[in-house]
Order: sequence, then structure tokens, then C-alpha cells
Amino acid sequence: MGAMSVRTQSSEEPAETVHRAGFACFVGRPNAGKSTLTNALVGQKVAITSNRPQTTRHTVRGIVHREDAQLILVDTPGLHKPRTLLGERLNDVVRTTWAEVDVIGFCLPANEKLGPGDRFIAKELAGIRKTPKVAIVTKTDLVDGKTLAEQLIAIDRLGEELGITWAEIVPVSATANQQVDLLADLIAPLLPEGPALYPEGDLTDEPEQVMVAELIREAALEGVRDELPHSIAVVVEEMLPREDRPADKPLLDIHANVFIERPSQKGIIIGPKGKRLKDVGIKSRKQIEALLGTPVFLDLHVKVAKDWQRDPKQLRRLGF
Repeated sequence: MGAMSVRTQSSEEPAETVHRAGFACFVGRPNAGKSTLTNALVGQKVAITSNRPQTTRHTVRGIVHREDAQLILVDTPGLHKPRTLLGERLNDVVRTTWAEVDVIGFCLPANEKLGPGDRFIAKELAGIRKTPKVAIVTKTDLVDGKTLAEQLIAIDRLGEELGITWAEIVPVSATANQQVDLLADLIAPLLPEGPALYPEGDLTDEPEQVMVAELIREAALEGVRDELPHSIAVVVEEMLPREDRPADKPLLDIHANVFIERPSQKGIIIGPKGKRLKDVGIKSRKQIEALLGTPVFLDLHVKVAKDWQRDPKQLRRLGF
């Protein structure tokens, strides 16, 4: 018996578990449940991460940290029938992204029959041969077993018809938190072997605040560079997800101060009746939202930090 117990122990504890890490994107027509699913997988209301140049050119929506794997969810712009040149370019971006990620999750709501929009996306997916595709049937809490079974069969047939081999077909309900973990279990083995690409822990980190401050500073300098070439510093005081928001409607509160050197410069930044500062807020908010992939409430204040460029204490406080 002794020898056997040694053997069972060794089989339970493999010498080295393989760690996997990679990128996935969820596709599907509008309202297919993509963002609710993202939030359920990541387990946080708003997932913010820094754009690390070595990992991805795309907006990261969230990171799923597991013992054996790290799954990084990236955004793709929606795919649509192009009516314009911009539309075609966007579609090219989408196709490039699909070819670059390690897994594509195709979200199809359980409570709506497959329609032309789903077919259009599926046809495009069929053209991307190498990337594994997981069909995810969302909103399963809204249907009975028979409807769900019919939808699973329809998706299986759609794959056969278009020559897509689904790596998995997984029914989930993100709102009822059913099978969300199972989905992560099934995606993990499809990722390439490798170490985690992002540090564990909180998803917000320092570089992000720096990038946000830079976007505000750029917007504030636009049109007044000659009058205030360098005398603007922006400090992001805090970035916090707004409490009591539903999971599918997150809001990030950003409080930032724009520091100038002299009181006379305040009027230049704020503009007549505050119009300039308002424009700066609108412009930079759009860019921050694009960077972080989440709606933002931006609270901007202009403050005077006397001769900050020549005062070491001020410079330190302003992060220089």
C-alpha cells in the first residue's frame, strides 16, 4: 500500500502547472450582453487598466486573474455593414483585432432567434481561420430549457453551414452568475502558455492617472500655447468608480486640478463665462473615455500655484 499512496500523491501534485495568458474579445450585435458578461467575469464594476505598449494596442476592458491563467479582455469597435470609408476602415480594425487575439467569444442572446446581424458577424468570423471561437449563449435566465436547447442547435448548425468549428458552445447568465466561471474554465486552455502579462491585484494603476492628466493638459493648452507655453500642470487628485451604479452603467469620477503660475492666467484658461474650461472638460473627457473604455464624470478646477516651475516643493507636489 505504501508505494501506492506515494504514487497517488505525486499524481495529485504535478511538478509544474502550466500557466497561460492571453487576449480575448467578445463580439456580437448590440445588446448581446457583452459588457455585462465582461463585468461578471472580471468581478468588478468598472475594469480599468493601463495601456501597456508591449501587450496590446487595444483598449483593455478587464483582466480575469486565475491561479492557472490570466485572461485579458479587449474591446473591438462594432462590426457593421460599411456605408462609408470610415466604416470600412473600422471593419478592417475589427478584422485585424480578431486575427490578433487568442480567443473570440461570439455572444448570442438566448431570448432572440438568430438574425441577419448575427449571420453577418458569423460570416466574418468564418474568414478568420486560426483564432479559436467560442459561441456564448447569453441571458439564459430569460428562457426555458426548450428555447435554450433550440438556440444551441441553431448555433451548432450555423457553424456547420459556414464552416466554423466552435471550440465550445457555452450557455451563461451573467446577471444570475450562472456558468460564468465555467466559461473562464473553458477559455483558459485556449490561451497560449506564458506568464501573466499584467500584475495581479487592483486594476487601476499609476500610469493611468498620468495619462489622464496628460490628456487634460493637452486639451487645456490647445489654442493658448503662445500665451501659456509651459505654465500648466495637471494633477489628477482621484479616480474612483461611482458607488451605487448598476453593473451595466458604471461611471468613473475623476477630480483633477489645473495649476497655473499666476492669477492673471486664470482668465485665459477659464475663458469668457467659463466657456473655455467647459470645452477643455468636454474634449478631454471624450478622450479619457476612449482611453479607459468607461463613462467618466470629470470635475476640473483651476488653481494658482505661484511660480510652480521654479519652486522645487511645488514641482514635487505636482509630480515633476
